[in-house]
Amino acid sequence: MENKMTVFDELKARGLLAQLTDEEEIKELINNGKAVFYIGFDPTADSLHVGHFMALCLMKRLQMAGNKPIALIGGGTAMIGDPSGRSDMRNMMTTETIDHNCECFKKQMSRFIEFEENGDSEAGSAHSRAIMVNNADWLRDLNYIEFIRDIGVHFSVNRMLTAECYKQRMEKGLSFLEFNYMIMQSYDFMCLYEKYGCNMQFGGDDQWSNMLGGTELIRRKLGKDAYAMTITLLLNSEGKKMGKTQKGAVWLDAHKTSPFEFYQYWRNVADADVLKCLRMLTFLPLEQIDEMDGWEGSQLNQAKEILAFELTKMVHGEEEAARAQDSARALFTGGNAAEMPTCELQEKDFLNGAIDILGVLVSSGLTASRSEARRAVEQGGVTVDNEKVTDVKTSYTPVQFAGEGIIVKRGKKNFRRVVMK
Repeated sequence: MENKMTVFDELKARGLLAQLTDEEEIKELINNGKAVFYIGFDPTADSLHVGHFMALCLMKRLQMAGNKPIALIGGGTAMIGDPSGRSDMRNMMTTETIDHNCECFKKQMSRFIEFEENGDSEAGSAHSRAIMVNNADWLRDLNYIEFIRDIGVHFSVNRMLTAECYKQRMEKGLSFLEFNYMIMQSYDFMCLYEKYGCNMQFGGDDQWSNMLGGTELIRRKLGKDAYAMTITLLLNSEGKKMGKTQKGAVWLDAHKTSPFEFYQYWRNVADADVLKCLRMLTFLPLEQIDEMDGWEGSQLNQAKEILAFELTKMVHGEEEAARAQDSARALFTGGNAAEMPTCELQEKDFLNGAIDILGVLVSSGLTASRSEARRAVEQGGVTVDNEKVTDVKTSYTPVQFAGEGIIVKRGKKNFRRVVMK
């Protein structure tokens, strides 16, 4: 009889594990459902984005194995801003904005992990249910003198300056405000250890220095062992972080990135990245993904469809994923679909009763300027309803945008349904 793969072995096989403080202890805890672990999310926007996706998937995998997740929302740390991986300082946010963003996060996270409800009392059923905690509860009212005497004394400035999370900022100037971030994140871990028995912290690989600070603080202050593990950052084959488009971040909020646009992002990943994304982000069996290893051409496009559908289903539900898939297929088979990204033209967009193709491209957001639009047309990269447009003077009247409008494509992957308001 085959031995069933443990949760730790599966994380390894999917390429998720980066750095660990104590592999054997971590393996023992998560394989036996004994980990009470936290992942931190600073509410710098009113939606989570693809950059958070891996952490949410990890929380789900570990919860399914009986471990208890703590989603720590950084209502306190967000008032400073994490300098990790940044070349500039984050914008300061009001407490009202931060608190609003925290509320938005919980709603989105509930699609991935099961949270405790008020009144949960059965130890068995509630054991692995997640809790959401806001570090504003203990950070916003700290007494500064007491904090630096009690906590700051355990941190060596020399050692902190060698941390990866500060190196990039040292060149342009690291503020004392941001320098505090590692100490505050470490303090979070200690508070969670004391309040909830949290014995482990997970996070992106760029958080390693901050996480070690927490395990060290718990050891020094409490004389206890706690553990840290980082997950591989989601990079494409060129070594760049995934989850960005020309328009900016790929959000999990349907109002910021529509299910169709979300689907299309994953449908259009590079050939070299599709299997890695399937392993790291989906819950498909590894055997099924391994079978796709030799796929080429149209089969590889099928693998991309599977990836896009699975991830859209996780974030937006199966019905929206199916609609997005149908719309994407309709686009490439010459059909029309209501779920495509849509741009509405207004009367003021028409000069003397018409709008030229350059105006359509700019108004729809397919190009940033008329000169960029002109180059796109002259290079043969623009089609309207599947017919190539080569004349920059081609124009359209309002009636042509009535009903379902027209489908404008720039290149293979950028398109809009343009309608009259």
